[in-house]
Amino acid sequence: MTTAKPIDLGVADLRPFLPSKDFETSKAFYERLGWEVEYIDHELALMANAERRFYLQRGYLKEWAENTMLFIPVADARACHEAIAAALASGEYGEARVAPPRQQPYGALVTHVWDPAGVLLHLAEWNEG
Repeated sequence: MTTAKPIDLGVADLRPFLPSKDFETSKAFYERLGWEVEYIDHELALMANAERRFYLQRGYLKEWAENTMLFIPVADARACHEAIAAALASGEYGEARVAPPRQQPYGALVTHVWDPAGVLLHLAEWNEG
């Protein structure tokens, strides 16, 4: 293992690419969760929520989708669960689902949400104290 000085890439942002099984359904799902479309073309949508962004791709591989996770800190994991469960009750977001919040050993209360393509979102509320 080398002890060379790390390279400073000057990273200013990080924008993951997420798959979609059905592009329009996934886009609508994330819009319902509060993300806005900043850019869109036939193959890609840049989704934004405050200063956080990701690219939603018109492309799907089961292994990729089901092994992709995003950790998203939130203010209230229980409120997120209730709002998302109510939104998913309509059935308009395909296979999207949400699990009740669970306390994790590392200190966060987490609501797990699977988007319409199977991407796992960890909506995590950090417990103070």
